[in-house]
Amino acid sequence: MKRRRSREYALQLLFQLELSESELTGAVLDKFWEPLNEDEEVKSFTLDLVKSTLSHIDELDEIIQKCAKHWSLERMAAIDRNILREATYELHFRKDIPAQVSINEAIEVAKKFSTQESASFINGILDKISRNKKSGK
Repeated sequence: MKRRRSREYALQLLFQLELSESELTGAVLDKFWEPLNEDEEVKSFTLDLVKSTLSHIDELDEIIQKCAKHWSLERMAAIDRNILREATYELHFRKDIPAQVSINEAIEVAKKFSTQESASFINGILDKISRNKKSGK
């Protein structure tokens, strides 16, 4: 459950940074963590997900766009777009996390923070991303 919480926090930070058009700074992190009583393991995994997702964001957006038929990134809900970015980062760059775990976690996060329809939408796109990666596309 610690990694799920980290993924939820990563989504919240990515969403906040995108909507406020701000950078990830120590002050932003301090303010984010201030009301939360989390251990270092959760904070560390969260920070890794956020920093890594942001550092690969252009590549991640390109991968997502190729698999999101008839949907531009701009048309997607900001929550869904950021869930997809974080999960796509895991699928493409985290060899220690099985693809099915990343997809299932993204679906559960979507159910909590978005809509049931979004969970299905995210599942479809991530499944295609995962299949494309396996086939080398």
